[in-house]
Amino acid sequence: MKITVVGAGAVGASCAEYIALKDFAAEVVLLDIKEGFAEGKAMDLMQTASLNGFDTKITGVTGDYSLTAGSHVAVITSGIPRKPGMTREELIGINAGIVKDVATQLVAHSPEVILIVVSNPMDTMTYLAHKSLGLPKHRIIGMGGALDSARFKYRLAEALGAPISDVDGMVIGGHSDTGMVPLIRLATRNSIPVHTFLETAQLDEIVEQTKVGGATLTKLLGTSAWYAPGAAVSSMVQAIACDQKKVFPCSVMLDGQYGFEDICLGVPVVIGKKGIEQIIEIELSPEEKTKMKDSADGVRSVNDLLQL
Repeated sequence: MKITVVGAGAVGASCAEYIALKDFAAEVVLLDIKEGFAEGKAMDLMQTASLNGFDTKITGVTGDYSLTAGSHVAVITSGIPRKPGMTREELIGINAGIVKDVATQLVAHSPEVILIVVSNPMDTMTYLAHKSLGLPKHRIIGMGGALDSARFKYRLAEALGAPISDVDGMVIGGHSDTGMVPLIRLATRNSIPVHTFLETAQLDEIVEQTKVGGATLTKLLGTSAWYAPGAAVSSMVQAIACDQKKVFPCSVMLDGQYGFEDICLGVPVVIGKKGIEQIIEIELSPEEKTKMKDSADGVRSVNDLLQL
């Protein structure tokens, strides 16, 4: 199976590395517009193959989409990264043009490709891909919720003093500091609700830390994070490539689910070889419904800035 990752920056290269390490793909094509950059990243990664024990071929390409032909899954990470003090929404003017061009070229060379959108503002870029390409809804997926949920589980495990494998939790809603809806009510440690172990103030703090998880890392690093985003995407790619039928919260085009239409928003879905195989509707509390509506309103306000 052939996988393409567009954008050989930190997130794209990490994604390519994790896919190769899991050794489920025959080839990963890493494409970038900067001359020689993807080729250099690919060569560096391939020189770890004998050390890390993988046989996946990683090919670097400068701008030549013909070499992505026949890709089963393509990941779009291209666009400028978020700088300190910059919101995801401020990226839209630049990244919309980049994502539209990239997605169009990918589909032109791989008509059956499943697209995973990582570029920010992610929910709006996923919406743009839907509106620009007209592909079946199950073939365009936004990554955000998978990453946000990983950050949520990290904060839960930290507060509980528990191994991460004990913890489960999910974040739905928009992939932004104000749009995330961490479902603290449903979070568990070995199937036991976390409120059994933690006080309300602690739970509230976990929710707030999760919502600013990206901004916290941007402040510390001086740029967007890359390890966790790359790992989140690679897990989604593996679920498609290996038909795992795994549940991830992802940004998907809604058609009445959760009471929303014509919007891409993070909700739990089953991911398999066809891409999105099922949108799961869970019963939300009145408070969670209100937060989801607020989140949707925020995403729509950014979508309104698109020139479709």
